[in-house]
Amino acid sequence: MFAVETYAAVRRFVFVEGKSRREAARVFGLSRETISKMCRYSAPPGYVRSKEPERPKLGPLVPVIDAILESDKTAPPKQRRTAKRIFERLRIEHGFAGGYTIVKDYVRLARTRAREVFVPLAHPPGHAQVDFGECVGVIGGVRMKLHVFCFDLPRKRSFGRIGISSISRESSRPAARARSSGSSSMCRRAA
Repeated sequence: MFAVETYAAVRRFVFVEGKSRREAARVFGLSRETISKMCRYSAPPGYVRSKEPERPKLGPLVPVIDAILESDKTAPPKQRRTAKRIFERLRIEHGFAGGYTIVKDYVRLARTRAREVFVPLAHPPGHAQVDFGECVGVIGGVRMKLHVFCFDLPRKRSFGRIGISSISRESSRPAARARSSGSSSMCRRAA
């Protein structure tokens, strides 16, 4: 594998300086095929497996392991089978002649594949979060339902709330004036 600096040097030599790929191969001491790959990709593409590795001993029993893991999803945590228990069950019930390590590795891979993934929430500069809702407010001694517009700039840690009595284009104008002047109506949730 070649460093990113080598990639950059080869690409600069070919694309900026206008030299031929054959000359780049001679100067850098690399094959012409390697130079053409470096010109094709701006960064090293890395290794990608063309097919999954074969498991000659475990292969026929993979559906059995998957079924065991699937049934364990509904079981309480203390009753779920460990990789060692799955290995022992395969040996006793199915005559498995392989080692514990390949079973353990497959169980770990299968469990991480089925695990729920969370994406971290990121707030780039200039992005906002907006939400609409309803609340009950008291205006002039009259209790009424208000439509609420909430605007949040998480990066700046600032927010605004505007309450309006009806949703129409005409009612959004006072809200726009309040927003531009920097003030906002506050609504309290009625009990």
